[in-house]
Amino acid sequence: MIQKTFEINKINLNKYNFYLFYGENEGYKNEIIKNKFEKLYSNKVCRYDEKEILEKKGEFFNSILTKSFFENDKLIIISRATDKIKDIIEEIFLKKIDDIKIILSASILEKKSKLRNYFEKNKDTICIAFYADTNQTLSGIAINFFRENKISLSQETINLIIERCKGDRENLNNELKKIENYAKSEKRISIEDILKLSNLAENYNASELTDNCLAKNIKKTANILNENNYSNEDCILIVRTLLTKAKRLLKLQEEVKKNKNIEQVITNFKPPIFWKDKEIVKQQINHWPLEKINNMIENINEIELLIKKNSTNSLNILSNFIISQSTTSNN
Repeated sequence: MIQKTFEINKINLNKYNFYLFYGENEGYKNEIIKNKFEKLYSNKVCRYDEKEILEKKGEFFNSILTKSFFENDKLIIISRATDKIKDIIEEIFLKKIDDIKIILSASILEKKSKLRNYFEKNKDTICIAFYADTNQTLSGIAINFFRENKISLSQETINLIIERCKGDRENLNNELKKIENYAKSEKRISIEDILKLSNLAENYNASELTDNCLAKNIKKTANILNENNYSNEDCILIVRTLLTKAKRLLKLQEEVKKNKNIEQVITNFKPPIFWKDKEIVKQQINHWPLEKINNMIENINEIELLIKKNSTNSLNILSNFIISQSTTSNN
């Protein structure tokens, strides 16, 4: 059954046990899962990646079907869900197990997606699309946060924060946490403070780092990594920026395959590519064949999962990956 994001608070969580949250807004999805579901289950939350389930289907079924005498209801969260898991979910649904609640978190699912269609047409399941936040929405979230926490920031500083979050609510929430901690000792926060807190120097932000990585400018990529005091907390912002750039590159390469004229494709691309970025985007197109981009997107998703599981070593994991992508030949 299709529901809208603004209807989430009206959903009777006791009535439905199967949920599909899909779309590009990872931050909003994670926020809802944490605040609406995880709080109710405390330490009874089981997390899986779809790949883990597909590789060990028997073990997954056993963990669901077998229950200890002392075990209560539990929440199962499956990340990076695709059509591959549809039959498994349908099999579990038909068993009508009352003591589990399953949430599938997926990226963008097309209208023809079997998983999406199953959840949309089933009156006993919930399907919600999470579309990207606009800068206006993110700005509203930030302004409310600062007002509630009595933190004084100029609109110019707020605009800088929003710009650096690249439309991702999770990135924004991470930045707001840093600012909240910093504000405990500082009454007013300047733009310079924000630059310092985000560990992203003005000339070498996440966008420039990932652009040079994809353009295989190894020297500049290495310089950006070495000259910036990135923290483990910055890794999600960087990997999400890299994923966004990779998906744009995929669309560009698909258009080039049809059109053959790189200059024309870049000029006509929507959303528009800023004039100063056109040269580096052209380098990216020349370095990345279509099939290699698909592999890279899959690898980026794997890296995001890995750094989430190894938060204390996430910076080393991500840095090694970025350097490897900057140097590996795609010819």
